[in-house]
Amino acid sequence: MEIELPKIIDSVAELEDLMTRPTTDLVEALATLEGDLMVLGVGGKMGPTLARLAKRAFQEAGQDRRVIGVSRFSNPQHRSDLEKTGIETMVCDLLNRRQIARLPEIPNLVFMAGMKFGSAEAQATNWAMNTLVPGYVAEHFPNSRFVALSSGNIYPFTAPASGGPTEETEPDPLGEYAQSVLGRERIFEYFSRTRGNPVAIARLNYAIDLRYGILLDIALKVWNGKPIDLTMGSVNAIWQGDANRQILKCLGHCASPPSIFNIAGPEILSVRKLAEEFGRLLEKEPIFEGNEASTALLSNASKANRLFGAPNVSVEKLIEWTAHWVSEGKPTLEKPTHFQTRNGKF
Repeated sequence: MEIELPKIIDSVAELEDLMTRPTTDLVEALATLEGDLMVLGVGGKMGPTLARLAKRAFQEAGQDRRVIGVSRFSNPQHRSDLEKTGIETMVCDLLNRRQIARLPEIPNLVFMAGMKFGSAEAQATNWAMNTLVPGYVAEHFPNSRFVALSSGNIYPFTAPASGGPTEETEPDPLGEYAQSVLGRERIFEYFSRTRGNPVAIARLNYAIDLRYGILLDIALKVWNGKPIDLTMGSVNAIWQGDANRQILKCLGHCASPPSIFNIAGPEILSVRKLAEEFGRLLEKEPIFEGNEASTALLSNASKANRLFGAPNVSVEKLIEWTAHWVSEGKPTLEKPTHFQTRNGKF
């Protein structure tokens, strides 16, 4: 079932309600899942909406399942907001093995913890978060299935005409952030191969929420008259609600050794054309600098879109929503994606 989409989105409440509205296929998929669900690293950009989406899907399926969100919750309001929607919360610093030891054993886990931005200035912490924490967590849950969030950053740069790397493409991470993300994958793979944990690795590239994401980055530059770097000339994008739906459906496809899924939109998008379309909608002339390189950081998500269902929200609709959001001065998370980065340093 496709979700009925509004012409525009006017508030954060409306945005989050739409992102957490389950489709029939997700309700049916989670209805077959045995046991409760825990989201580790729920306090990030995607975690709250993924947890709420899962809870609503369980409720619509008539399943009395617990959804537990684990985070440090440095902002108590985030914890309160989750609990108001029926999500149980637990405070835990995942770098602390004693605190992890207090977590209940839950059969289904989505691992969303990690570090990206600021990692260039804190490489030791970056490696600890992206490789040590997965080891602590996997060690503590010997009988659980995991969906481990990863990133398309682990792939080599490829020509847009190639369609982007598939799950069979050999990783070739550039820079320590991407190397540590591949390390995260290898830790989960190690426990899956040696202990039999069913694992699915979800390589995301990139999620779109009107408060952050590649489309917002481009739209804001057009709106504010700032130059848009064209060197990274092509990108992938997927509505966060669709990304969360596909990530949750990965729970039914965990395996040992791990299964791998690229989570991205079906199209390879031109940064220049995106900016030109925002220019038309915002009645602003985009300013460009540089020229498109022959390669870009891309992912081919044909496998996931075929297995889990194509995105419900088109890129055209996302552009319309984002243009309205920007022109109305709606709130943002003030967290640029740095999608233009080509040296691997975040």
